[in-house]
Amino acid sequence: MPKNLLLHIDSPADLRQLDEAQLPHIAQELRDFIIDVVSVKEGHLGASLGVIELTIALHYVFNTPDDLLIWDVGHQAYGHKILTGRRDSFHTNRQLGGLSGFPKRSESIYDAFGVGHSSTSISAALGMAIASNLKGDFNKQHIAVIGDASIASGMAFEGLNHAGVTDANLLVILNDNAIGIDPSVGALKNYLTAVKNGKNPRQNNMIKSLNIDYSGPIDGHDIFAVVKELKRLQKIKGPKFLHVITTKGKGLKQAEEDQVKYHAPGKFDATTGEIYKKLEENLPPKYQDVFGLTVLDLAQKNEKIVGITPAMPSGSSLKFMMDALPERAFDVGIAEQHAVTLSAGMATQGMVVFCNIYSTFLQRAYDQVIHDVAIQNLPVIFCLDRSGLVGEDGATHHGIFDLAYLRCIPNMIIYSPLNEIGLQNMLYTAQLGLDHPIAIRYPRGRGVISDWQTKNFGNYEKTEIGRANCLKHGTETAVLSNGPIGKNVTLALTNLNNPKTIAHYDFAFVKPLDEKELHSIFTIFKTIITLEDGVTKGGFGSEILEFAAKNNYSAKIQLLGIPDEFIEHGTVEELQKYCKIDVKSLEKLFSIESK
Repeated sequence: MPKNLLLHIDSPADLRQLDEAQLPHIAQELRDFIIDVVSVKEGHLGASLGVIELTIALHYVFNTPDDLLIWDVGHQAYGHKILTGRRDSFHTNRQLGGLSGFPKRSESIYDAFGVGHSSTSISAALGMAIASNLKGDFNKQHIAVIGDASIASGMAFEGLNHAGVTDANLLVILNDNAIGIDPSVGALKNYLTAVKNGKNPRQNNMIKSLNIDYSGPIDGHDIFAVVKELKRLQKIKGPKFLHVITTKGKGLKQAEEDQVKYHAPGKFDATTGEIYKKLEENLPPKYQDVFGLTVLDLAQKNEKIVGITPAMPSGSSLKFMMDALPERAFDVGIAEQHAVTLSAGMATQGMVVFCNIYSTFLQRAYDQVIHDVAIQNLPVIFCLDRSGLVGEDGATHHGIFDLAYLRCIPNMIIYSPLNEIGLQNMLYTAQLGLDHPIAIRYPRGRGVISDWQTKNFGNYEKTEIGRANCLKHGTETAVLSNGPIGKNVTLALTNLNNPKTIAHYDFAFVKPLDEKELHSIFTIFKTIITLEDGVTKGGFGSEILEFAAKNNYSAKIQLLGIPDEFIEHGTVEELQKYCKIDVKSLEKLFSIESK
């Protein structure tokens, strides 16, 4: 068998020139290539390793890009990218100016649909299939590859429900590995397990009951079996469903054994699989751990506290509470809408509900926030992890819209802590009882207090709702910051020897706004600069502009934050620099203002 076959594959057309007997060799080369690059450059590992054979088979059998292939979420699409002309640039994956970590229409004609959030593939592929029928093309294939965690989402079921009453040429492939980022949960997971184990009679098959042709389950790592079945299904018209069993992390022993850790392991030894240890001694805590440890501590003292997360127990650190108090902490799967309304239902019964959802994912439950929580003024405590710029995951994952989309909702309290002490104290204050729902937003990554856990953990103080704080006095210019991005202001002013002309205020509460403090600020200062780790259109800065207009203040106001565009991927530092909200950019601005 010739070596380095992968080096000669620049498109699926090249792949289709190979003899089928050569495909296992390509699979090994592709797996090794991904391991080699990701071990150094980082990224999502386990998901792509698990679908190597499926990826090759899909491009080998179907005539992509004329046939349309959609990867749900896209964590598993690295092999797809490498086979579709991006092998030589794959080392730039998730880096500023490089390849996106997810399929992206503007990046390649082989990326039929842009993805990043789960459970969209079936609806998108069905839409394409119906459009093909309307254009008279009944031969084009439309394939959606979706995982067992993603298919449990309501949107996926909506797509299947519609597909079953169409004659669309749609193939849904269930990549069943019993895990998303964390292990899959719920009754559907149990059903799929029964099907895999042959304990569910085929005549009772859920998919067949929806009038969709079902086949499987088959071994997703037997490339010959997968190719054979895809060729068979290629000839069948109408909606079809193929159940494929795979192992996340396949081909790397450690990734198979610890699938949660190797979802995105960071840098590791490509030969042994051993993850390189990061020096974490004397580092500030991760904000997610401040949340998780604090909520567990509070829950142990307050029996009314419950925790809810949609499929992110490890990422949110609700796992601490799930391990210690499993009857009061719930992973509801990829179901953000359900998580919000479940929280609302619990709140009606007097429970103190901490609903932890990544900022970018709360967008998916916007109606529930308004209709089920805010209109009824239920005191649900939304903890919005990964707010602001999140880095390498890019445009689909930045949590930059929450201030704007929540600020317009009546009854909402919106709070962004300056640091981990602020987060801890607000979590404590919220569980004492609030008259309204609250959104507490905090970023991905670490805080600023290295000894927080030894000196501050558990030393709670009640936070005054709606109060702003002056961090530094000044005479000419007032900088109003919201949330942890305020540390950039502090550092910039410190580097400039704290010019006396510039004051700094921490406006942790965007709603309710400290209007008393604002009246004082607009009376004293000629120039106001606002700073937020969110979009300036409709966010914190917009609220300051509205206040000034309402009260006829004439101070010069400058808004700093995320511009009116979708921000691509890169490190948080690189993206802050692009948005001119990094320390150096602020230094330059403040040096001009202080003259």
